[in-house]
Order: sequence, then C-alpha cells, then structure tokens
Amino acid sequence: MNSCDTTEPTESMTPFAMVNGQALTTLPKDLYIPPDAMEVFLEAFEGPLDLLLYLIKKQNLDILNIPIAEVTRQYMEYVELMKEVSLELAAEYLVMAAILAEIKSRMLLPRPVTAEGIEEDPRAELIRRLMEYERIKKAAEKIDHLPRHGRDTFAAHADMPDVAFEKPQPTVSLQELMLALADVMTRIEINKSHAIQREPLSVRERMTRILSALQEKEFISFNSLFTLKEGRPGVVVTFLAMLELLKDHIIEFVQTAPFAPIHIKAATQETHA
Repeated sequence: MNSCDTTEPTESMTPFAMVNGQALTTLPKDLYIPPDAMEVFLEAFEGPLDLLLYLIKKQNLDILNIPIAEVTRQYMEYVELMKEVSLELAAEYLVMAAILAEIKSRMLLPRPVTAEGIEEDPRAELIRRLMEYERIKKAAEKIDHLPRHGRDTFAAHADMPDVAFEKPQPTVSLQELMLALADVMTRIEINKSHAIQREPLSVRERMTRILSALQEKEFISFNSLFTLKEGRPGVVVTFLAMLELLKDHIIEFVQTAPFAPIHIKAATQETHA
C-alpha cells in the first residue's frame, strides 16, 4: 500500500542571515560552523527570557498580547538551529521551550473560570515575567551607561621630581651697611652719657667676643653687637672689629630680603675659597 505525504508546507522560517541580498532560512549541507561561533550567538542572549523578548521586540509585537503560537515557532527555530550545529543548549532554554509548548496547548483548550468569574489567561505568568525582566534589563542598561571608574574615568598619577630650591640671599651693599651704622650712632647720641670714664677698648677683644657669640648662634643681629652704654668709641671699636673679621673672610653680612635687618654669620667654605 502506497502512502502519500500529506504534510502541508510550513511557513518560511525567520531568516538567520542575508547573503547577496537573499535571505537564508536553512543551513547549507556543506557549511561548517564551528561550535564556538554559535556559542557567541547564544551568549548574545542572557537567557531564554532575553531571547523571547528579542523575538517580540523584533516584530513589534504587543508584550501584553503575545501571539504565543508564532513566538513559540520562532523560538523553536532558534533552538533547532543550535541543535544542528551540535551546540549543547543550556537547560533553561529547553525548559522555556517546554513552557511555551504547554502554554500553546492550553491556548487551544477551553479556559477554566476562576471563582471571580474571570477566565485565566495561560500567558499571564509568562507576560509578568517578561515585563519584570524588561524593567530590570533597562535599569541595568542605564546603570551600565553611567560613568564607571576604571572604564570611563581613571585616577591621575604624577610623580613630582625632587627639586632642591635654594633661596639666594641678597648681597649687603656698603651703602646699607653705612646706613645701619648711622642708625646706631644716632641712638648712641640719644643715650649719650656725660660720665667721664677711662675704659680701654680693644679691637682684638671685640673680634673675639663676636666670634664667641657666633659659636652660640648661627645668625646674630647687627644691632645686637653694639652696647649703647659704651658710647661712640664702643660703636667704632665694634664696627672696626666687624670689618677686620669681614676682611679676613671669617664673617659675612646677610639679609633675608632687600632692606631687611642685617645679620652676621660665620663665613662658609665657599666664601673662604
């Protein structure tokens, strides 16, 4: 007894590729697709809900009124396509295929009426899960677009070189030195004493006193080395002692800034040179 094939032609599958403007719905028999290539395809979806949402959005379908038969057919086409290239499907994809098949069969049967008199829609639970997944996916995409440290922004690092800063000391001019001496002489005149007293003054002794003072302090104020009670002779002897030490490169006059008070310090090695 001869049997005839009564299988009706099925609808064209969703094209999975375009070659020279022609849509391909079936894989060529001699085409080899490495499993890694389909793994990349599968990894483009983050699960069966993501694949379902892609199919719905691709055809501008209403998520609240899913044509379950058409979506199920397209979903199974992708599943079968994965099977053809010997790709091990994740269990969750096969579970979703079973859920879609169940919903499709329930859609063909009369719907049971609940106690409230409302017919239960077999797609209700799936629609709820899809809407919840879509909200979470959009929120994740918004978060991913926010600037991220280590991806969009990076901490700046800069190593400062070790730079030695040397503040040059201004040179004390002879004019400023004479002005300072004139100031001391003026104060001597104000505090001038009329007592007559013979007191020997030695330039050498005053030089020794200045050097002793420099051993205790690094800087000594110019004015502090003069004793007003000694009068003009004491000022002259002290100033001559300073000049002798300066001539022998034992001391030097310094200022922290132009027109600042003058100080005395011991001469450095470079000064001796």
